[in-house]
Amino acid sequence: MTYTVETITALIGARHYGAASTTSVEWLLTDSRSLSFPETSLFFAIHTCSGDGHRYIADLYHRGVRAFVVEILPDKWDTLFPEAHFLQVQDVLKALQCLAERHRDVFNLPVVGITGSNGKTIVKEWLYQMISADRAVCRSPRSYNSQIGVPLSVWQLTDRHELAIFEAGVSRQGEMEALRTIIRPTLGVFTCLGPAHQENFGTMQEKCMEKLRLFRDCPVLVISMDDKLVSGCLAESHYQGKLITWSRKNKSASLYIETIGEQKGHTLLACHWQGTSFPIDLPFINEASIQNAITCMAVCLHLGLPVATVRQRLLQLEPIAMRLEVKTGQKGLTLINDAYNSDLTSLDIALDFMARRPELAGRRHTLVLSDILQTGLPPQQLYAQVAQLIDRRGVDFLLGVGPNIFQWQHLIGVPNVCFETTEDLLQSGVLGRLHDEVVLFKGARSFGFEHLLENLALQVHETTLEVNLAALVKNVNHYRSFMKPHTKMVCMVKADAYGAGAVEVSRTLQDKGVDYLAVAVADEGATLRRAGITTGILVMNPERTAFSTLFRYNLEPEVYNFQMLEALIHAAEQAGIQHWPIHLKLDTGMCRLGFNPTDSSEPGSTGGSDIDRLIQRLKRQEALTVRSVFSHFVGSDSPDFDAFSQQQFNLFEAASRRIQEAFPHRILRHICNSAGIERFPDRHLDMVRLGLGLYGVSPITDAPQGTVSTLKTTILQVREVPAGTSIGYSRRTVVERPSRIAVLPIGYADGLNRRLGNRRGCCLVNGHEAPYLGNICMDVCMIDVTDIPCHEGDSVEIFGEQLPVSRLSHLLDTIPYEILTSVSNRVKRVYYR
Repeated sequence: MTYTVETITALIGARHYGAASTTSVEWLLTDSRSLSFPETSLFFAIHTCSGDGHRYIADLYHRGVRAFVVEILPDKWDTLFPEAHFLQVQDVLKALQCLAERHRDVFNLPVVGITGSNGKTIVKEWLYQMISADRAVCRSPRSYNSQIGVPLSVWQLTDRHELAIFEAGVSRQGEMEALRTIIRPTLGVFTCLGPAHQENFGTMQEKCMEKLRLFRDCPVLVISMDDKLVSGCLAESHYQGKLITWSRKNKSASLYIETIGEQKGHTLLACHWQGTSFPIDLPFINEASIQNAITCMAVCLHLGLPVATVRQRLLQLEPIAMRLEVKTGQKGLTLINDAYNSDLTSLDIALDFMARRPELAGRRHTLVLSDILQTGLPPQQLYAQVAQLIDRRGVDFLLGVGPNIFQWQHLIGVPNVCFETTEDLLQSGVLGRLHDEVVLFKGARSFGFEHLLENLALQVHETTLEVNLAALVKNVNHYRSFMKPHTKMVCMVKADAYGAGAVEVSRTLQDKGVDYLAVAVADEGATLRRAGITTGILVMNPERTAFSTLFRYNLEPEVYNFQMLEALIHAAEQAGIQHWPIHLKLDTGMCRLGFNPTDSSEPGSTGGSDIDRLIQRLKRQEALTVRSVFSHFVGSDSPDFDAFSQQQFNLFEAASRRIQEAFPHRILRHICNSAGIERFPDRHLDMVRLGLGLYGVSPITDAPQGTVSTLKTTILQVREVPAGTSIGYSRRTVVERPSRIAVLPIGYADGLNRRLGNRRGCCLVNGHEAPYLGNICMDVCMIDVTDIPCHEGDSVEIFGEQLPVSRLSHLLDTIPYEILTSVSNRVKRVYYR
């Protein structure tokens, strides 16, 4: 839904300052890094313990945001931000919550509200998996269950939704009431009660009572009967609605689970619901997943899903990527990574996971545990409970990290060694003595257990493309320094982001507020949408067979001739679509694709300008709306072509102005590529397109500038060969002296050009140049390391920070684009900042 600033001003009781023009609002923004649609975003300048949103107003204004909810007006707001709307309130967070409440008022539909100590997000996601095949479901993104996250979740409700699922979390007394009035659930779900976020509550009962406040006035509540504390709190809360209960102990429950068994990694349940008995097969065996699945079953049965459907969909549940990552380690180790948070309940879940995995049975179990933070329990009581958990779950050895567990290690009954810091453990040498066992890492993020995992993880010989996302951001900012604040930016992510991996690159660019992403074909754009990219996506070479993909995934096509225009109009009209955004391309000298800005030369033309005919046709339809018009410089990278570049710009300036004058809405104009951004700041117009420069190669000199992609491999084998030995297929290289030859697991199927073989090219081994010997094979190649100190397993740079990709392109008489985009998809991409 779309609101106006004026409507929102009234809804939240704000005082309006600034621009008199009407501004529409579709998106609520609380984090400046999440900006995607500045023209229709309303920014809430929330003050939190980690920052003050008022500090980001200037940056967001320069990026196109024009509506702000504030507590304090910025200095000189009327002169520094002349086009802005400022809605002043006493409390920005309460204003956000109030707006979400009023938005919730608009909708009369079933709303599932979920709370509890653990399992909220998993239950929400599993309910979505089970229900969304039959109904249009709105759900909280990720773990949006906080005082800020819940309003943002509810704001997503639209007329097309038939059911909503929202989760609510609290960390202190008094927080749930605000969330209750926003969500107003018609069906409540209580997952379980545990010690998470206990530090701000006096007792577990106090925390339980706070959570149960979500269900005041809620008609129906799904809850387990098997927790006596929760049942007692529920009775004390005087809940008046209908209870849908489940239990493994009490046959009077709405859903009674009579028996539970295991078979080949599955859990088998015998269930009774409203006089009907039926078996259930769950595709997991850990206790937490079983409880969450039973909760989902009770919800779905209450909502009227047939038992057969519930059985089928429970069996198809997909795991939620939360934690508990299993890796292979050195010396026969199996590593379980749950180093994301640490509380007693999640510790018990992780220990249960380790104890019940059939493939881990019979091996020694070691727990690496950090201090457990924010429980509210006295340390002696806390670590006494930890000791009981460890003993009950069959842990054989404990490595503790943190000042508290170090102090109270005498309470732990199993053999243990404890350290005050993670660094102390790393330096002790204890990790190096672990072998042939299962090691569970359970710790709060602040303890940095990822360093321990890196120390023990199996180092696999592999070829990888390392992608430096920090360098990518640095390059974006470098080109932004040439731009005016209001100028928009398109970033090219076609050809899998020049080989770097379009999804991760696009996520980073979206976080940094670029205005558009550009891909070559619709399938590339669809991949980004499925990965959660919401930024506008421009499709440079749309195919007529992919129009349905454009419409399905909200992709904006380039239109470059009348045949494409007519086909797109027809397809949009057939689909009942109006005002689909398109981008018109004009050919000002490339002689590639585009409408002719002077005289038409297309078959069937009767003469005259393409522009006149184009305007007339666009005015006779409502299916498409022009979002931008653009062209492409032929030689902006060289002063040799400046006269021709000026001619191109003059043609584009005249034609694009005629198109803008023909329509009342704003049409963006852009012609500058990476080189044009640097060399022609007076020709930036409304938007620029950043391509090769984004990936760390200067489009003017080919010199490296913030290397993004580094192709690396490892040495598989080193052998000594006598003088006169031939290397590789067809005996193309013969060594003239006794030599050391290293074999690398990379070949032309990975993107290593065959023309680099036979000493024409080289790679870097420990900082030394090593020439390729013989023909490069499909999967491997050989290099000369006679004078280079190296061993099997050493890292080798094919191109990157030390060996620029431009050096290889010059050697091969090609361009950096070809080298970057040739890296095969079978090469693993590794991203870091």
